[in-house]
Amino acid sequence: MIDPVTTEIIRCALVQAAEDMNTTLIRSSYTPVIYEAKDCAVALLDRDHNVLGQSSGLPIFLGNLEVCTRETERRHGPEVWREGDVWVLNDSYIGGTHLNDVTVYGPIFVEGELVGFAASRAHWLDVGSKDPGGSMDSTSIFQEGLRLGPVKVYEDGRPCVDLHEVIGANVRFPHATLGDLRAQVSCVMMGRRRLAEIVTRWGLDTVMAARDEIFAQTERMERAAIAAIPDGVYRAGGYLDNDGIDLATPLPVNVTVTVSGESMYVDLTDCADQALGPVNCGAAQAVAAVRVGYKLLVSGDVPLNGGSFRPLSVQTRPGSMLAARSPAACQYYYSHLGLLIDLVVKALAPALPERVAAASYGDSMIVQFTGTDPRTGKLYVSQEATVGGWGAWEGGDGETCLINNVNGSLRDMPIEVLETLFPVRVTRYEVRPGSGGAGRWRGGDGVVREYEFCSGTSLSLWFERSVTPAWGLAGGEAGAPPRVTLNPGTAGERQMLKVNALPVGVGDVLRCESGGGGGYGPPTAPTIG
Repeated sequence: MIDPVTTEIIRCALVQAAEDMNTTLIRSSYTPVIYEAKDCAVALLDRDHNVLGQSSGLPIFLGNLEVCTRETERRHGPEVWREGDVWVLNDSYIGGTHLNDVTVYGPIFVEGELVGFAASRAHWLDVGSKDPGGSMDSTSIFQEGLRLGPVKVYEDGRPCVDLHEVIGANVRFPHATLGDLRAQVSCVMMGRRRLAEIVTRWGLDTVMAARDEIFAQTERMERAAIAAIPDGVYRAGGYLDNDGIDLATPLPVNVTVTVSGESMYVDLTDCADQALGPVNCGAAQAVAAVRVGYKLLVSGDVPLNGGSFRPLSVQTRPGSMLAARSPAACQYYYSHLGLLIDLVVKALAPALPERVAAASYGDSMIVQFTGTDPRTGKLYVSQEATVGGWGAWEGGDGETCLINNVNGSLRDMPIEVLETLFPVRVTRYEVRPGSGGAGRWRGGDGVVREYEFCSGTSLSLWFERSVTPAWGLAGGEAGAPPRVTLNPGTAGERQMLKVNALPVGVGDVLRCESGGGGGYGPPTAPTIG
């Protein structure tokens, strides 16, 4: 029996160890998508692949990094783990994400005994796809870049030179890419150091006893939270705009949530088959999206660890958009996941009206441009997400200009950084007034971000949620959908939401307007706040 004080000290030490790992990764990385935007997440796992501590980061990786260590052990057996080894994996059908999201992980030994794993996932700027940075119109995983793993990238503490050379030869920015790989390896090394310190200080038996108690406490809290929801079957549905190839055909996403006693079951089988365009994902990411929606609504105050999702089960359908098979394209896997998170909340709204919020603007709204920088003569790629409006709830307006729900701690790119690194000027960055849905409590507003290009560049866009914009709840109205205009107010004005590698010239202007959040309550009622 372990006392509660020791348990809490060890709990906090494990979480802080993960935060130290995350800081190491961010401060060691080479590309702004990691060190500025913070498109990454890390976790410490026990030797049974359960989460001991996970840092702040992208919620869409929630309880998801352990998939990589489990699959490695499933393929090669538990004897595969060796001290000093580090592994890499980015296979979309295992980790669930696009190939740019690369997971680097390794075992942790203390006095020769396996005690856990350290893992990180970070977005690599380029992995050799048919277009620099990634393609908005890919139709096969083989157009999307180098597919790795699980494979060793370090062995016995030394780099596997052959694999490093393969990576360097297949990406457009080998120096920066291998630098980010080393940053992730440093993150793993920090995790090894911190967990070894905890085990050495307290002893493995005490740490494992604390782990068991932490997991048991968490499970009890999760089950109590579910038990407070009335038993029943709850449903919600929506549509992706399209798959990026067939722009006229929306794709259905439907959610069925069954609450029974202390357990929750989420059925995702009634969704579109895997699509031709790059909107597919591996099942692991669909499960992660459900977990985000669940944590947002049901148990947001309960810390994440290996006990968090024991009462929650999720079913996907192999061959569907949410559980794709090779060679399905997966570059923009997260659009339906943001929608899925909102749908979990919407489905449970009748049971938890006092806790739900209306839908958010819902997608990363990616702006990507690439070309040769005339100042340096070198190839560049800029990728950034766009903030928008979140949904209102009973008692409060939605947040304005916040990053979307799948991205959590990710940040939009500071203007000063963008203009320093790339040949572009940001001429407007302001709130998009009135874009939040009307209601007794209004949805948050989106933004207007306007770019002027200082050299010829190749422009790609991925903006979503025009078919199913951020809906209101309890009589609130939907938020405005996104709008993107090239050269607004000119004879050549062009509106579009998705485009791949469109040539634009010096002086061309791009205006991006993100969507607002949904309102809550009838808009005819007196406005509060």
